[in-house]
Amino acid sequence: MSAASKQKVIIVTGKRKTAIARAVIKPGKGRVWINGIPIEIYPIEMARLKMMEPLLLIGKEIWGQIDIKVTVHGGGVMAQADAVRTAIARAIVAYTGSEKIKQLFKEYSRPMLAGDPRQTEPEKWMRYSARRWRQKSYR
Repeated sequence: MSAASKQKVIIVTGKRKTAIARAVIKPGKGRVWINGIPIEIYPIEMARLKMMEPLLLIGKEIWGQIDIKVTVHGGGVMAQADAVRTAIARAIVAYTGSEKIKQLFKEYSRPMLAGDPRQTEPEKWMRYSARRWRQKSYR
């Protein structure tokens, strides 16, 4: 077997509302891409900071040894950011296999690994939305 076939590659997913993120993590130089855009120049600042949380928590010694490519689709901007954050955190835990890092993520924010089960309620028949009914007129 060659050295290229022994390379450790892990694929992990993260979800939030209707956004789905798939992260591929492998040995590298500390680069992170979100849909082909480097995370450092991601255009939406709040989303960028949210996506970088797991990387900032683990520190440069681990972050400098891995490359992460994330593809995300569906949902809104912040739902995508949460999905990416979950995918990156899960990928780091799976790649390192460290119980210490897993515990660090759980103490900081449990949804970073566990996800958020809340979903939108489906629309009911003869209604404008899930709960809204027609306005009642007495006269």
